[in-house]
Formats: sequence, structure tokens, C-alpha cells
Amino acid sequence: MLFNSWIFWIFFAIVLVLAHVLPHRGQNRMLLVASCIFYAWWDWRFLSLIAISTLVDYLAAIGISSTGNTKRRKIFCLISVCVNLSILGIFKYYGFFAAQLTQLFNVSGLHVSQPSLNIILPLGISFYTFQTMSYTIDVFKGKMQVERNLFDFALYVSFFPQLVAGPIERSSRLLPQIKQPRHCNGHDFATGLYLIITGLFMKIVVADNMAPIVNTIFSSVSELRGADCWMGTYAFAFQIYGDFAGYSAIACGTAKWLGFDLMTNFQTPYFATSPDNFWRRWHISLSTWLRDYLYIPLGGNRKGRFATCRNLVLTMLLGGLWHGANWTFAVWGLYHGILLIVTRPFRNKNSSGLLLRFLRVILTFHLVCIGWVIFRSPTMAGAITMLRLMATDLHATPLSVYGISLIAFFAGPMLFLEAWSAYKNDSARLLSTHWLPRVIVYSYFTLMIMLFQPETSNAFLYFRF
Repeated sequence: MLFNSWIFWIFFAIVLVLAHVLPHRGQNRMLLVASCIFYAWWDWRFLSLIAISTLVDYLAAIGISSTGNTKRRKIFCLISVCVNLSILGIFKYYGFFAAQLTQLFNVSGLHVSQPSLNIILPLGISFYTFQTMSYTIDVFKGKMQVERNLFDFALYVSFFPQLVAGPIERSSRLLPQIKQPRHCNGHDFATGLYLIITGLFMKIVVADNMAPIVNTIFSSVSELRGADCWMGTYAFAFQIYGDFAGYSAIACGTAKWLGFDLMTNFQTPYFATSPDNFWRRWHISLSTWLRDYLYIPLGGNRKGRFATCRNLVLTMLLGGLWHGANWTFAVWGLYHGILLIVTRPFRNKNSSGLLLRFLRVILTFHLVCIGWVIFRSPTMAGAITMLRLMATDLHATPLSVYGISLIAFFAGPMLFLEAWSAYKNDSARLLSTHWLPRVIVYSYFTLMIMLFQPETSNAFLYFRF
């Protein structure tokens, strides 16, 4: 089910009513069934993968907690990590690595044919495997008590608002909320409404209306001028942000109405003043996961400058590959790793003055946009061609002017609201204002959602990852 479809809101209305009439235990069982229905709506067969991840990590964590033998504890933890990464590797990366290996053999003179396996990428596999794997690691490290109620643990893994595109929740945050009775008060309802309306606006009005521009530009790079490429890159920057941040906002909003508090996944990332600051604001649940379960275990910044640079590059490289099996994602991750290294000496410099802060925001945004060219391009050759045009041909064209005007029209209101919120460092500043501005903003967003729906509904971009 898509958050921007009527069938989801009918489904959610039924879940919401049941959640408010059932007792706590009944709510949990109902939410588990609802989560299975939500995922099975796409393809019921892949519920088996979620079940495997759930059972493996549930039993591995019990095994870890039931023995004091360090070697056995490591074995149970290793089983969890290996099973989850194997599932992810087979379904997401088999085709990519098989093709690369076949090409390597052929270049070496050993002509082999690639094994043919028609594997479908399961929805949300990158998200729920990371979520359930982090639970076992936390139990192993003693940061989390083992959960012995299988149904509650299964709900933690499969909770439908954040199942297929995050945020990637830690067990220490979500499991206690599952275990304790929940209530949705007036503040929770108001916060949920704000998140749902702004999320739908970002998805339907911003992201879906940027999609035709992006598809046109990135599919015909050789026929365009550099200014057109810049325009298409800006469009993709707002498409991917509106799409993913919009999904996260709706996920958090629907969870609020069910009495859950999910972590904030985006905090005005395009107002970041450095690449390091950007990654504290963009896809926060993934960036903190990579920090805690990859960067820090590698040594973090504790073993000297060279080791720190190596750890940053490895973390971002693997973070790039997390997004997909393509060299463009690996290079995108490598690019951001290098950016973090180059700008690291300046990361703690305070922006004294509004003008300097504005210039740093503009510079950071454009550095991120260069990365988006690599991320969105189907091939590295296409990305290089596009970047070359963007660096050498800046003459405005009617297409670029028209595209910029559309970006301003659709994404401008969102940017204005975020700039107003970022000025006070309060992402939900609108909630603390008088009721009249909220009514005006909600009415405008709702009207735009009704008037500017695309002809065809676009699936959320991060469903591919």
C-alpha cells in the first residue's frame, strides 16, 4: 500500500478505530496482523523473509542472553549478522556481483556465462534487516534487554508505518513503546496532523511534480545544455527530499495517532552548513546506524588521522552501496566520504553572521547536488557527461528557466516553511503558533494536494532501496 493512496487511508482508518477500542495486548496483536496485511498487499510471498529475520534474531538474542560464555555469545551474534546480510546480499546484490565477476572473467580471457536468476528485490529489505540486526548486536553489547515475547518482537520488526522505508528504529526506542500501554492525546493528534499534511504535500506536490522534469533531463543528457542539467539536478534534489522526507513524516504522523513516537529522520537538511552537518540532518536513522554499527566499531576517530579518514571512506562507501547494487551508488558514497575528510578541519567553525551562514548553506547544497548527479544517473558515463556540461556550459535556456520556475512554484512553499522553522531551530515551529497561521498553511497545502496531483502516482523512491 502507498501512503498516497485511498486504500491505505481506508486501511489506516480501520486500524485506528480498532487501536482505540482494543486493550493493550489486543492492540499489539491487531497491529501485528495489520502490518502483515500492509506488507502482503505488495507481495505476500516475501512475508517469509521478514519471518526468517524475526525468528533468527529473536532466537539469537535469547541464545546470547542465556549464556555467559563469550565465545558462544559471539557465535549467536555472528549467526544473526550472517543470516541477515546473506538475505540482503542474495536478494539485492547477487545480480550486480555476478555480472561484475562474469565481466572480470571475460576480460581475463576466461569466457563464462552469467548464472541466470530472476530475483525480485523485496520491498523494504534494506530497512528491516538493519533494524532487526541492530537489536541482536545491542543485546550482545549489553545495551538492550532480551525480548522474550515473540509477538511483541515481531511487531517491532514489522510495524507498518516504518516497515518499508524507515525510519530505522532502535529496539531501545520502539520496543518499550510496544510493551507499555499507549494513548494518543491532543498534542499527539495535532503533531500527527502536521506531519501527515506536510508529508503528503512533500510527496504529492513536490516530489511527484519534480519526477517528470528529472526523468526528462536524466534520460537525454547528451541533448542538453549545462544550465538544463543544473535545473534537472535541482529538481532531483527536491524530488528525493520531498519523496523520502515526506514518507518519513507520514510514517511518524500515523504512528503518533497510534500512540507511538518514531524518531525524526530529517531536519531541514538543505539548510546544513557543511557536509558533516548535512549527514546529521539527512536520513538520520541510517547515518546514526552507520556511525554506531560500522564507523565506531572500525575505530572511529580514535586511532589517528589516517585511520579516521579510512573509516569515514569505508563507512560512506558501504552506505552508498546500501542504497543499491550499482557503481554509481558506490561512487556517490565515496564522494561523500572524501567530502567529509576534506571539510573535516572546518566542521566546528561557527558561522558568525547571517551572510556567512547563508554562503555556507549555498555551498553545501551545491556540493550535495553534485553528489545527486552521480546518485541519479543510470551509469557513471552519464554522470561524468552531465557534470562536464554543468561545469562548462552555464548559458540559460528557455527549458532551464521554465524548469526553475516550476521548482520555485512547487518546492518554494516547503522551503519557506523550513527556512522559517530553521531560523528558530525548531522543525515543528508551526505547532507552537496561533491557530490561524496553522489553518492557513494546512488549507494551502491541502488545496495544492488536490489541484496538483500527477496524472500517474509515483511509488516512493526509497522503495527501490
